[in-house]
Amino acid sequence: MATFVDRVVLHVTAGDGGHGCASVHREKFKPLGGPDGGNGGKGGDVVLVVDPGVHTLLDFHYRPHAKATNGRPGMGSNRYGANGDDLELRVPDGTVVHGEDGEVLADLTGIGTRYVVAQGGHGGLGNAALATAKRKAPGFALLGEPGEAQDVVLELKSVADVGLVGFPSAGKSSLIAVVSAARPKIADYPFTTLVPNLGVVTAGETVFTIADVPGLIPGAATGRGLGLDFLRHIERTAVLVHVVDTATEEPGRDPVADIDALEAELSAYGGLEDRPRLVVLNKVDLPNGREMAEIIRPDLEARGYQVFEVSTVTREGLKPLLFSLASIVEEERERRGAPDPTRIVLRPVAVDENPFEVSSFDDGWLVRGTKPERWVRQTDFQNDEAVGYLADRLAKLGVEEALAKAGANAGDAVTIGGVTFDWEPTLGGAAEVLLTRRGEDPRLALTDRAGASDRLQARRRRRGQDPEKGGERGVYDYGDSW
Repeated sequence: MATFVDRVVLHVTAGDGGHGCASVHREKFKPLGGPDGGNGGKGGDVVLVVDPGVHTLLDFHYRPHAKATNGRPGMGSNRYGANGDDLELRVPDGTVVHGEDGEVLADLTGIGTRYVVAQGGHGGLGNAALATAKRKAPGFALLGEPGEAQDVVLELKSVADVGLVGFPSAGKSSLIAVVSAARPKIADYPFTTLVPNLGVVTAGETVFTIADVPGLIPGAATGRGLGLDFLRHIERTAVLVHVVDTATEEPGRDPVADIDALEAELSAYGGLEDRPRLVVLNKVDLPNGREMAEIIRPDLEARGYQVFEVSTVTREGLKPLLFSLASIVEEERERRGAPDPTRIVLRPVAVDENPFEVSSFDDGWLVRGTKPERWVRQTDFQNDEAVGYLADRLAKLGVEEALAKAGANAGDAVTIGGVTFDWEPTLGGAAEVLLTRRGEDPRLALTDRAGASDRLQARRRRRGQDPEKGGERGVYDYGDSW
């Protein structure tokens, strides 16, 4: 038996970016070949795509985890790593994407509409891309950034032009079966229909879709019956049709009271007040059904309803009903305008948005921002030179200045992107720091200018130079510490 699923929790993980490569070109007779490490590839995205061939979220019910492929690492000889493949997940038209906090992230309507639900991680830069006039041969590369991972709720709201509402066994499924190619389950007991049925109807030159909402009873909007689970499927309809069983033999049932009860539920659910209403008096092929229809029709018309007497068995009255529905649907389409069949969901960042913010946190300080957090994630903390490069980037961004203005003192704990370190502000003076072996940053070992001077003179003596003359080539001008 086919299963219908219209609400699932999906766990998505984008691909990680590939690591950059730290490499030096080596060739005979070329001892100073320079850095040639390539960049890592970008991780694959997880993308939701509206597909007309998909009508349910059943696949995600059985396979709720989705992960894109990782980017490949860079290599020597300036070879870049390959990007990871995007993972495209096919969803039905009318799928709404909610975040963990209930926020609507995207409303996917229109064939081909795409939404990137998880961004792949950026690939790390190789040392060839990090080389500058002052840092000619970096001994480090940036790590690939982890891909986004989040849990989202997918909720299906059927995109139908006409919504059928009515008590169980009123004949909604029978009506869809005779006016379209849909073949829903039909039986003579309540709650036969457990899932919404969707059919395509042609009336003249107009083609429209029609759907029913199963299990509506008094209290449905608060959780009774099945109505709360499926009321969402009529939110996008252009017109609502009350299907009334005029031949019911249930004691205490009154067709007019049935309509009043359902209207109360629709009002409690909310958002449907502006939809035009029609009333279909079903089962007039039965003597007691036709008699009841003749009695209640004047009362319903006095309320402003368009009323149609039909029989799904003999097909009496169906043609006027369908053409009237087609006319209302056409008017609604003209009012709304033709929607773009394909949309790309974008969430641009504000132009004046601050790159980071500093706030007090427990006994230290917390720095939040896309750039500093990404830089921390891409730093190899086993490499002193990479840590020094991170310090340069943070200082240039203004993090140190912001910490000082906020009242941070040397030695305070500062947390960025889950990494905590003791903050040592860069001093205004500069120390001459010699080039060291690749992968080292002498600033991390220096504590004061005297220490820097002693190290410099000792190195010059080892190389047979006169410490008093100075002038050694390849000296960088850095702050004393960070």
